[in-house]
Amino acid sequence: MTKAKVGYGLAMIALVVTGMTAPLRAQTDKGTITSSAARARADRIVAQMTREEKIALVHGLFPSMAAGKTTNELIPSAGHIDGIPRLGVPLVRESDASLGVANQVEQRVGDVATALPSGLATAASFDPAIARAGGAMIGAEARDKRFNVLLAGGVNLTRDPWNGRNFEYLGEDPLLAGTMGGAHIAGVQSNRLVSTIKHYVLNAQETGRNILDARIGEAALRMSDLLAFQIAIEKGHPGSVMCAYNKINGDWACENRHLLTDVLKRDWSYPGWVMSDWGAVHSTVKAANAGLDQESGQELDKEIYFGAPLAEAVAKGQVPEARLNDMVARYLTGLIETGAYDTPVPAKAVTPDYAAHAEVAQRAAEAGIVLLKNDGNLLPIARTAKRIVVIGGNADVGVLSGGGSSQVRSVGGAPVEIPLAYGGSASFARITYHASSPLDALRKALPGVAIEWQDGRNLNATLAAAKKADMAIFFATQWTTEADDVPDLRLPNQQDALIAAIAAVQPRTVAVMETGGPVLMPWIAKVPAVVQAWYPGQRGGEALAAILTGQVDPSGRLPITFPADASQPPRPRPVGLDKLSEAEAAAAANPAVAADRALQSFPVDYVEGADVGYRWYEKKGFKPLFPFGHGLSYTSFAYRNPVVTGGRTISVTVDIVNTGAREGADVPQIYVARDGSGDPMRLAAFQRVHLKPGETRRITLTAEPRILADYDIGLPGWRIRGGAYRVAVAHDAADRTMVSTAQVQAQTMKP
Repeated sequence: MTKAKVGYGLAMIALVVTGMTAPLRAQTDKGTITSSAARARADRIVAQMTREEKIALVHGLFPSMAAGKTTNELIPSAGHIDGIPRLGVPLVRESDASLGVANQVEQRVGDVATALPSGLATAASFDPAIARAGGAMIGAEARDKRFNVLLAGGVNLTRDPWNGRNFEYLGEDPLLAGTMGGAHIAGVQSNRLVSTIKHYVLNAQETGRNILDARIGEAALRMSDLLAFQIAIEKGHPGSVMCAYNKINGDWACENRHLLTDVLKRDWSYPGWVMSDWGAVHSTVKAANAGLDQESGQELDKEIYFGAPLAEAVAKGQVPEARLNDMVARYLTGLIETGAYDTPVPAKAVTPDYAAHAEVAQRAAEAGIVLLKNDGNLLPIARTAKRIVVIGGNADVGVLSGGGSSQVRSVGGAPVEIPLAYGGSASFARITYHASSPLDALRKALPGVAIEWQDGRNLNATLAAAKKADMAIFFATQWTTEADDVPDLRLPNQQDALIAAIAAVQPRTVAVMETGGPVLMPWIAKVPAVVQAWYPGQRGGEALAAILTGQVDPSGRLPITFPADASQPPRPRPVGLDKLSEAEAAAAANPAVAADRALQSFPVDYVEGADVGYRWYEKKGFKPLFPFGHGLSYTSFAYRNPVVTGGRTISVTVDIVNTGAREGADVPQIYVARDGSGDPMRLAAFQRVHLKPGETRRITLTAEPRILADYDIGLPGWRIRGGAYRVAVAHDAADRTMVSTAQVQAQTMKP
């Protein structure tokens, strides 16, 4: 990365994190309004309410399906809860999602927003500052558009590489996902509005997500998915937690007393409110008494469980009045503590600073693009390449985005929208590209170089163009979406065969992967350079051109393991596909029977337990295609003179040296495991470090104590067993070239 580019990128982060939102953030950092003070104020407000007013605050409209209008204005949004003007309780408007201010259901002309790259791209930066800057940016736009709750903060761990919603989330490791998720939430809430954290918990696949029963042991859950949520809540202090669609160990997520009350509210002392996902409520009395505080998108449930049925349940004593008071007080606490309660949204929408926000999106994309392979230093594109052919992926007009509730209608429009056969809201029924052309960006970055375009549909023309060029750049695409898992890990539409054919005639071929997550690469031995672009957002074309041409040094690291074969992950394909196929067949023969069968739950047994992702690969002795944490650079880095210190936790002090000829960023990682335990090593700390050529920086990485520990259900709590621990200072999860040992003290910690 050039010095000018680095400075500019850091300046853009500073603009969003400290400048653009500083007047708001200064009043809302954790500690300015404490949870106890917010709750005390909330209790005083609740004491002045009638029961009818309380009930009105614990269920919200889905505006596109709401019958009639309320006393307050409805605008196209994901959710709406009326305020109580006489008590100063504000109207709440909710919008999706983590990647930008989404509005797919009732799209208005000109209603656009800045689209961040996918969550996996942000996670690949391994940089909390990048995550916070993105959150601050979309939070600012949400407020400008009159929203005060953003349904952001997705931290579900990647357990299966085929999950259609992986792109929204932050990878497979609880420390990484929790750290990055907490930073993103803090950025959103710096604008004095609420960010949720979602989807609590184990919403790890989309196939049958409304009926599946996720099964896992208590200790394993605490050490994996729950730990990601716990860390993110500690770091981000989200105003609300959104419970998931699925069951966990037999109980629906939104009526699971153990998870909502025992874990979240008792063990973690969470002060805010639990809202349901849209259509995730199944009862009144059980859900309320289990710890659900608010029914969201009530029109999507079978009935409005927290409306008249809740009022009746309270009157009969089935739900205590004190529980209803707590539900409302938690809702108000989340609004008060974040500043949303006392900061009215604009009366009219304000046009955001889209130009500045686009730079934030581009910086995030650049930081998250991963150089997977670069044999012979084919990249960056050398000036000796006088003729380049760009092939496929609609790279002449834009970059791909993921589908579902996170779909952003981005600034610049959608140059390609491919309608799908099935119905539903628009975001689920179309494949959308952002208007950021890699082809145009490459031509701008490489003046004087002849860059030809081939869409890849004409095989003869494509191969002829590739053969006569100095280099071929193929843009591979895989669309994934909420509500649907991919059936397998292959690139769709025969792209693997096309890449192999191109590589056969052009040995200088680069594959750029715009995918929702890992895909298989049967052609990998024949393609010298591979770039993982994820879904790179509305400035993805510019970001990719900067990486490919060397204006920016690639510095992303994989937040997710890429399997070498579909048989390596714990499950080779989505669980329940066969059951859904049976239900569809029954629907064709007898709709009444199909309705019953479609409602039948099925189990998903998470046999890997806490050993998610790279831990599973180490435990089973599998060699992945690319390991978690992997990523190359145009420069090189060395780790020298490590000093490992034990005690209550483990600290590693080490020199990080840029041994190459250009500036770049590295992500040193430390992995730990108790010596002799046979357990896979776990990521315990990481840090993104930017260095000039020849520069050395001595850093200290300190292990998160809960990563050293196991969860002991007998305590209950975390138990670190005393003794020797292996410590790897590593470039990725498979790197064991620098391993030491340290003595750690035995200790216990609360849940």
